[in-house]
Amino acid sequence: MQRTQFADLAACSIARTLDVIGEPWSPLILRDVYVGITRFDQIQSDLGISRKVLTQRLGWLVEQGVLERRPYSDRPVRYEYTLTTKGQELCDLLLVIVKWGDRWTAGEAGPPVVYRHHACGEIAHVEPVCSHCGEPMHATDVDVLPGPGRRE
Repeated sequence: MQRTQFADLAACSIARTLDVIGEPWSPLILRDVYVGITRFDQIQSDLGISRKVLTQRLGWLVEQGVLERRPYSDRPVRYEYTLTTKGQELCDLLLVIVKWGDRWTAGEAGPPVVYRHHACGEIAHVEPVCSHCGEPMHATDVDVLPGPGRRE
């Protein structure tokens, strides 16, 4: 299947990120690996994804440096997948998506899982803050300005 290369469309960090994880299965695969579902058969069973599509998605995520493939059995050779540093940082993005989904799509039942912060031990959600001053930072609080990588 031919994939659209979003990274080639514009000098845009959103497009470049979507090029890595923009199809629907990739964030769900990352979520599974993040919560400890690391083996092919486990991921396939959890998601109900076809083996062919899962093989393609895992290969792409490994190629992009988001996941590492490590053998856990010699006979037969079998692999498990772990997050790289790059993949762990993508999981930070998933936590922001979770906050939005919990607010806007969870309904009366509430969120399917909650997250306990290691530092304080409390159930919490991710809240974007400014890396400079530490104040909350939302889309309405920023101006979008040209950066050094902008194309003319």
